[in-house]
Amino acid sequence: MDTKFDLPHKILKANDLSWQPWLEETLSAFNCVTGTLHVLNQDTGLLELQAQVGIPDFLLPKMSTIPVGKGMAGIAAERMEAVQICNLQTDDSGVVRPGAKDTKVEGAITAPMIVEGKLFGTLGIAKKDPYEFNDEETEALMSIATAIAQKIK
Repeated sequence: MDTKFDLPHKILKANDLSWQPWLEETLSAFNCVTGTLHVLNQDTGLLELQAQVGIPDFLLPKMSTIPVGKGMAGIAAERMEAVQICNLQTDDSGVVRPGAKDTKVEGAITAPMIVEGKLFGTLGIAKKDPYEFNDEETEALMSIATAIAQKIK
């Protein structure tokens, strides 16, 4: 039986590293409007932006490379677990970087792309309204992130 989260897995069966379609299909499956896909540069240790949807042009330079431990992507990479914020606009946890509020999104989640305990990058998605991703959604995003990491590996 197909679920709403199967569509990205179908895209992932392709043999090429098609970052943008993977991200777009994932956003569609989760009804999200904004997303990023960063791949870890094993030499520099930085997360490098490979695909994005809905990120304002003026923010792209700030999001093109992210150190592990900084912002949602960096913290998800550091913790090796999904990190989410119900309302990015009002968050004061220190996880959200100041420029991230300029995306105008609220409910956001970022999953690390991990295979066999090794980090390959991060996959982040967000909604326009406050939203808390449930366990099923979090697990589905982690599964998609793992499938992408397996392609990188």
